[in-house]
Amino acid sequence: MTITAETPETATGERADLLETLAKHRFFLTFTVTGLTDEQAAATPTVSELCVGGLIKHVTSVERSWLDFVVEGTSAMEAGAEPDYEAHALSFRMLPGETVESLLAAYEETARRTTEIVMSLPDLDVSHPLPEAPWFEPGARWTARRVLLHVIAETAQHAGHADILRETIDGRKSMG
Repeated sequence: MTITAETPETATGERADLLETLAKHRFFLTFTVTGLTDEQAAATPTVSELCVGGLIKHVTSVERSWLDFVVEGTSAMEAGAEPDYEAHALSFRMLPGETVESLLAAYEETARRTTEIVMSLPDLDVSHPLPEAPWFEPGARWTARRVLLHVIAETAQHAGHADILRETIDGRKSMG
């Protein structure tokens, strides 16, 4: 099962380009689990604690959170909260009961929601201030466009990580 959410035929110009680019990187990421068992997808075959399934889980969470920000603004993020590093680390792991199928289904639903939101925005210049946090520039605002670029970059980066993990698991490559 791979992500099938496609760019709507009604998307043109910049929206179509951004959604198509995101779809391409989602495909690379999800293709890495093709043919893997749940146990293989949860394996951490390198010195890091990353696993292919955990990367899909993490990217799903990141995309969902950032699109919540596009819709709800700053209130969608915990302003000024100290980072929960333990919870963040768990977002990269497959937990007992999680399966490749369930992770892909959640990711596909998130992809569908992202497309719906992007297509319903009056324009991509809709922006919100970022919450105060040490990792955000003080007073910064992000547009929907900037959020999409961030989600694309995050997805592409983790697709590369997943490719390395897959090659370590069984020698198969999803890219290149």
